[in-house]
Amino acid sequence: MEQVSEYIKDTKLKELADSFTEKHRELEAETAALLNDAGNDEKAPGAAASTFAWFTTEIKLAVNSDNTHIAKLLMDGCNMGIKTLGEKLHQYSQADKSAVVLTHRIIKENEDMMKKLQEFL
Repeated sequence: MEQVSEYIKDTKLKELADSFTEKHRELEAETAALLNDAGNDEKAPGAAASTFAWFTTEIKLAVNSDNTHIAKLLMDGCNMGIKTLGEKLHQYSQADKSAVVLTHRIIKENEDMMKKLQEFL
């Protein structure tokens, strides 16, 4: 989200992206607290995967950084999050209830973001 933010020229899209970033930070803090309470550490994605994703996004934005393209990139990210978290919900069906509730909130946030981004397509 922060990576594409510098490419956003449209005020309304920028406000939407900033709002979503802030909500994600809040959810990230809640997730970290749940992990900490359970005696687990946060795990970052692998360095190679993160670098590849960053590089790929930079190339896509260098080629085209209009609102439609940015909205599509953000929607792709939301969709990936929804799919991954949905898979994990099914995989860990016996997970702690608070973790399940938080996961559903994150999925809902991503679904809401995707709906709001549709106006920029």
